[in-house]
Amino acid sequence: MASSGRGAAAGDMQVVPVAERKVAILPPRPPTSSSSALVEYTPPTPNPEEEDLEVKLRRILDCVPVRVSNTSGSSAGSGSGDFHQYRQMRRKEQDRLARMDADYQKRKEVSEFNKRKDERLKAAEERTAKKRLKRQKKKQRKKEKKSQPAAGVEAREREESSDNADSDNGEAEE
Repeated sequence: MASSGRGAAAGDMQVVPVAERKVAILPPRPPTSSSSALVEYTPPTPNPEEEDLEVKLRRILDCVPVRVSNTSGSSAGSGSGDFHQYRQMRRKEQDRLARMDADYQKRKEVSEFNKRKDERLKAAEERTAKKRLKRQKKKQRKKEKKSQPAAGVEAREREESSDNADSDNGEAEE
């Protein structure tokens, strides 16, 4: 295929210098001395900041849903392939929005539940503290009563009437 139309056998050959091919770089050879020590390869240690960045990027790629931003419309004149692409992208975007809404609703319900739970626990603790105080007062009065000599029947009657009024359910027994 020479320029004159004659074959290579007719003497149209030309000598062209060719760049020398470099031999692929090989790892360094072990020392040629009489020692037979093995050299262990240790990969370079990554910088902790770079490693943290890689971990963060990997987590973002794995956990965060990708938002499709180049959605094209289903306008007249588009081919059927464009419409299928549009429909698929639209479905992905709607799925992403639905996941976001569901996640928001779930977080909202959990926070409302925790709020109601805290209110119930606080109210129960207040009731318990009130009843505990009432029991302690009653116990203290009983102790004081035992420490004093019997003053008479009138003091006992007053104590019994106050005990009946101090019942846990708030109703006085008669």
